[in-house]
Amino acid sequence: MPLLLSSLVAQAQPWAIAIHGGAGESEWKNMDTATAAAYHASLAKALAAGSAVLARHGSALDAVEASVEVLEDDPLFNAGRGSAFAADGTNEMDAALMNGATLEAGSVASIHFTRHPIALARAVMEKTPYVMMVGTGADAFSRAQGLQQEPPAFFFTEMRWQEFADVMRASGRPVPPRPTGTPPGGSGHASLSNDPHIFSHRFGTVGAVARDAQGHLAAATSTGGMQGKLPGRVGDSPIIGAGTYASDHSCAVSGTGVGEYFIRLTLARQVCTLVEQGKTPQQAADHMIHTELPALKGGEGGVIVLGRTGAPVWSNNTVGIFHAQQVEGGAAEVWVK
Repeated sequence: MPLLLSSLVAQAQPWAIAIHGGAGESEWKNMDTATAAAYHASLAKALAAGSAVLARHGSALDAVEASVEVLEDDPLFNAGRGSAFAADGTNEMDAALMNGATLEAGSVASIHFTRHPIALARAVMEKTPYVMMVGTGADAFSRAQGLQQEPPAFFFTEMRWQEFADVMRASGRPVPPRPTGTPPGGSGHASLSNDPHIFSHRFGTVGAVARDAQGHLAAATSTGGMQGKLPGRVGDSPIIGAGTYASDHSCAVSGTGVGEYFIRLTLARQVCTLVEQGKTPQQAADHMIHTELPALKGGEGGVIVLGRTGAPVWSNNTVGIFHAQQVEGGAAEVWVK
């Protein structure tokens, strides 16, 4: 069994958890009451799943996985079911999680058939000597582990496909055939779950950070990537230190935004480094999101952060970020607008 990262025994703390469903711009400029209610309900359900694990003295790692799996099944978000499409019309999904107590981590990229990519990332961490697996090899490993597999039609949503088609046309590229097993396309822009109030969510990456009753931290992130990306493009979510990081010495971080900039800044790890140097989690997050990220032209997004003590915090330089949190003894809080 891996040794704990710190020579000090983790101190018991009130458990805490935070989740995010991505950041963006147009969502908050145009959101109506029905849309807000749909996102609120989805975030509340995912938060409850993770909180339930912590309330029964489960691990932070189990809690973040539980929350993210709920969001991966929810077509409102760009992860698992409802993922964005690569330029060839396929879904290429990425995920990562990290154990702050040991610095063990697992991640996957460009996978196609696993219902819960975050579960596959955990299998990589626990069942192999690796940190990251990608593509067909990761898909084969998923099958060998007995993880639930789904056909392309499962991950497909009409709204996400129409958004993808617009991206392809705007860039002068042909729209590929619809995935096998999906219904024929209709006219106009159909919506997720056939709800006309639910619209495009640009940075729909999902994530969670948690601290358990033993004081250990964990982080997890899952995404369907960027609409119309070239097949094989990988963003920050599965890159340990870029979009996902956790250490019991400092904090746990999950990010959402334009992945190329998070990678260049090793943004999640830098937040934790600043905490190690004495900044509060809020100060560290704000510095990276409001100073370092926008200094790179095009850098936008947000993070949720949880330290060794205290409540979770968040920071974003977009108009909004879908997020929710709960601390032991307190009520669940969900922010949609």
